[in-house]
Amino acid sequence: MICDRLTYGRKAPWQASKRERKRGRDLTWMLRGMPAPAWMMENWPGSATVLEVRCKGTRDGKPVDETRYYVSSLRTRAEALLQHVRDRWSIENSWHWPRDTQLREDAHRYRESNGVRIMATLRSLAMNALQLEGYWSITEGLAALAHDIRGLLALLGWREPCQALNSA
Repeated sequence: MICDRLTYGRKAPWQASKRERKRGRDLTWMLRGMPAPAWMMENWPGSATVLEVRCKGTRDGKPVDETRYYVSSLRTRAEALLQHVRDRWSIENSWHWPRDTQLREDAHRYRESNGVRIMATLRSLAMNALQLEGYWSITEGLAALAHDIRGLLALLGWREPCQALNSA
């Protein structure tokens, strides 16, 4: 019922759209929203808005046409709601995507759970250390420091001792 009203209705009370062109994507995000019906507000107290977000375009040369539905308690403008929905994917794009593509996390097949945890911790440490040093591109950071052991250790806070220990 709500889906039909949002999809086939003449005009939804709240509408917004945004085009995104980067990283092999040319997508248009379109939001249509309406106040939550009374029966929904009774079943889910605090729900104020029902949203339909359609993402249409191309990703890596392949056509994309996806529609998602949301129930929100936010009471704000349509543009802000659309930005909120798009930001929902920012963790995937800024954290998981580099781990998968640059550090090849999905390609590893560890047998012991300790190995999985240790490698995940090392990847997180490396990504955070590179970001603290000013490298927002994992690829650039790895290229700059891959063969620089002193630079890698300095990145982790290690300092060379002031004087060498003499063996007596």
